[in-house]
Amino acid sequence: MKFGKEFASQMVHEWQEAYMDYNYLKSILKDILNFKKRNAPPSEVAATSNGSLKRRISMYRAFSGLQAFSFKGSPVNNNHEDEVILVNTVQQEGSEGHHQTMFLMSSEQGGEYEMVFFKRLDDEFNKVLSFYKKKVGQVKAEADELSKQMDALIALRIMVDKPSIEMHSTQVIDPSSVVPIHLRSPVRSHMEVIQEVEMTSEETLEDESTSGKRNSTKMNPMGFRPAPLEVLDNVKINIEPATPVSTLKNVIKTSKSDLSYSKEELRKAEEQIRRAFVEFYQKLRLLKSYSFLNVLAFSKIMKKYDKITSRKASKSYLEMIDKSYLGSSDEVAKLLERVEATFIKHFVNGNRRKGMKYLRPQAKRETHRVTFFMGLFSGCSIALVAAIVVSIRAGNLLQHEGRGQYMDNIFPLYSLFGYIVLHMLMYAGNVYYWRRFRVNYPFIFGFKQGTELGYRQVLLLASGLSLLALAAALSHLDMDMDPKTRKFETVTELIPLGLVIVLLLIVFCPLNIIYRSSRFFLLRTAWHCICAPLYKVTLPDFLLADQLTSQVQAIRSLQFYVCYYVWGNFRTRSNKCQESSVYQILYIVVAIIPFWSRFIQCLRRLFEEKDSMQGLNALKYFSTIVALVMRTLYDQKRGTFWRVMAASTSGITTVANTYWDLVIDWGLLQKNSRNRWLRDKLLVPHKIVYFVAIVLDIILRFVWMQLVLDIRELPFLHRKAFVAVVACLEILRRGIWNFFRLENEHLNNVGKYRAFKSVPLPFNYDEDKSQ
Repeated sequence: MKFGKEFASQMVHEWQEAYMDYNYLKSILKDILNFKKRNAPPSEVAATSNGSLKRRISMYRAFSGLQAFSFKGSPVNNNHEDEVILVNTVQQEGSEGHHQTMFLMSSEQGGEYEMVFFKRLDDEFNKVLSFYKKKVGQVKAEADELSKQMDALIALRIMVDKPSIEMHSTQVIDPSSVVPIHLRSPVRSHMEVIQEVEMTSEETLEDESTSGKRNSTKMNPMGFRPAPLEVLDNVKINIEPATPVSTLKNVIKTSKSDLSYSKEELRKAEEQIRRAFVEFYQKLRLLKSYSFLNVLAFSKIMKKYDKITSRKASKSYLEMIDKSYLGSSDEVAKLLERVEATFIKHFVNGNRRKGMKYLRPQAKRETHRVTFFMGLFSGCSIALVAAIVVSIRAGNLLQHEGRGQYMDNIFPLYSLFGYIVLHMLMYAGNVYYWRRFRVNYPFIFGFKQGTELGYRQVLLLASGLSLLALAAALSHLDMDMDPKTRKFETVTELIPLGLVIVLLLIVFCPLNIIYRSSRFFLLRTAWHCICAPLYKVTLPDFLLADQLTSQVQAIRSLQFYVCYYVWGNFRTRSNKCQESSVYQILYIVVAIIPFWSRFIQCLRRLFEEKDSMQGLNALKYFSTIVALVMRTLYDQKRGTFWRVMAASTSGITTVANTYWDLVIDWGLLQKNSRNRWLRDKLLVPHKIVYFVAIVLDIILRFVWMQLVLDIRELPFLHRKAFVAVVACLEILRRGIWNFFRLENEHLNNVGKYRAFKSVPLPFNYDEDKSQ
């Protein structure tokens, strides 16, 4: 792989604008190369005596030997004579000094091209250096904050655990004997939190050179310095309304921020600081990678320059880079070492392997087993579809007298699995294209590193579920058609219910099988959606709620399962669900649950973030709820009044939702953007893709109007099948929406250089008291 592609693949996605623009500098070098080719003099040649053979003149020069020896009397080369550039640091008002390169060969032919190259090179280096300094300053400030959090945590540990530390058999140190704050050194390096008796292996090796002094100190009981408990006088618990309990306490104003010194309080504080350390460590690693990659990129581009121009400018420029803050600063490396040592000591009881597993989780390796079973299940599913089609044609079931009964009672049961499989297939396609166009979807969704599913894993799950559903449907048809098995009506009719039970058992299975972390992440996010006003709204929460708004028919299918197997006579394949007023009310209620969840989420974000756009979004979902209720009432009661109400509300909400999709969620239709009617930055190189997506979104949005227009069934489709087709079109629209929604979110993160999640810290220092 060429370095340019490797450089792009190793970038931090959200920082890509802050990296050196390698491709642009490379294009300038191509211009220099093309200029030299156009103006290069013809090669000097020498002809032999008969004129038949021509050779370069260099073929007749004296041989200088295999080793670089200088002839006697030849002048010694002066390095200053070979200098091509001079790099200076220029001070500017209101900013730090920046580096400026003076090209000494500007009078030569083509020198203006090289001056442009060095000017752009300086701009790129100053940009990288400025960004790196800014980020290092941020992590140093964050390190100081984590140090204060560790002081409070260790003091809280002493208060809760009340340890009795024996230094010798005759001497015991009481944890209450502490060093007063005013005797502590006010200036400490970052992350140097507390001195302890235990030492990591790295510290032990480092101190071997001064073992005499260290050993005497280590054996001295006064060498142990317990954490000062006075810090807890200025500390309160940082309570955020992120859970139902904390939210309710915050609403009724009963939340207490004082320390209770309980084990549960200590456990929660340790867990929060553990997550903060892991996130901080990832930030340091990416910052170190940022420095290394940019230094390497400058080295590569300067070597290319030397090769093209036959000059020796790279040495001077790279020496300047090595001496600069970007190349010489070791603050990030030291912070990495200190974070590792602190985390291993305080959170994994000195187990380095376990600690590094937390700090550096390994990505799952792609295995051929996943691809093999995905292909096997997909092939079997296709074969089962063919078998079902053959069974229907052979039994002439489309003209069978029981066709209507089957479509009214059995088809809704199996259509549930079709909706789920189709949504999974769309998500697999989304994952594939997100990876292809470098959308950092694991960060956006908040997946733990190494636990996100790739498109192959999603396709494996989708094909496996489709295989189970199709096998069940085929067996159901076969039992219906076979006279020998018709007497087992109860067993036949219980097949769909058994399949749902198997699916639920897999989803809720506590064993570490079938991607447990992803299943539990889905369940936890779904629970947050159900309890929307009580949990702090995160991006995965409202994205999942948006997915559920496209699965209204699947939710109604679950309602039909309950009605069919609890109140219906499934043995005779009949039900009176539609005749029940309770069922009709629940038919409306279960459909508005996802939209109500999004409505409540928007209201909570409106109160927390004070963002007026969340208020408008809430109004959009409320209008959708009203339109959905009116359409359902029109479908149940008919009549001109309900038709007018359904048509007006559906028209308003369709226009509003379409506008929100294209302008707010996708960020498109910007008239004055660099890409007219789209947006300034696009990840997909072909603009036609965006325009096709816009048209499809508009068309599929207006499919909602089919009920108002009395398009209830087609001559070749049963009414239930037509409803399923419309539901599938909505799922397809949601799959398209997902790609461009996350693309826009990713570009927003890039524009704000937002590459990390903020982790709440458990302790809040009272600055007034501490002063």
